[in-house]
Amino acid sequence: MKRQKRDRLERAFSQGFKAGLQGRSKELCPYQQIEARSEWLGGWREAIDSRNIFKT
Repeated sequence: MKRQKRDRLERAFSQGFKAGLQGRSKELCPYQQIEARSEWLGGWREAIDSRNIFKT
């Protein structure tokens, strides 16, 4: 995978993670491309899971 492509996907994951930590809805994902959207949602899910761990 090219570095540029990897960086873009890493950025999407990071932004999704931040959105999840803030409690934002997954419906607010700004990406339309499948790969970037998938990364964003993966970051969002990971953040939601980590928030739930700390609540219990």
